[in-house]
Amino acid sequence: MDHHYDEPVYLISVVAKVLSIHPQTLRQYEREGLVEPSRTDGKIRLYSQRDIDRIKLILRLTRDMGVNLAGVDVILKLKNQIHEFENLIDELRLELSKQKNPGAASKAVVKHKNSFDLIFYEKNKKRWIIF
Repeated sequence: MDHHYDEPVYLISVVAKVLSIHPQTLRQYEREGLVEPSRTDGKIRLYSQRDIDRIKLILRLTRDMGVNLAGVDVILKLKNQIHEFENLIDELRLELSKQKNPGAASKAVVKHKNSFDLIFYEKNKKRWIIF
């Protein structure tokens, strides 16, 4: 049976057995905010394949690299930020490619994002990103 990557279908006991960890470890990861399984109306935790992959990453960081859970939290947040920045850069590149002024010497797109401005500037095929 195939399930969507984000579909919550796995019970905590199944995830614990598949990953060879104690269910209490999964509960601790949830308390620390590292993973957020879905809940049924009866409050039973259900994990998706995305959750399982995230737990595998947490286990690699803690077991193989010796990172503590606070460090894991920082790493996961930075990983998410990088993904957001990559999406923003793709969006800016798309906006630049859609601009209809081929005779102009330079083009710029400015995005305001939280506590900084991101300027994507293109001049004579050279590109800069300025924070």
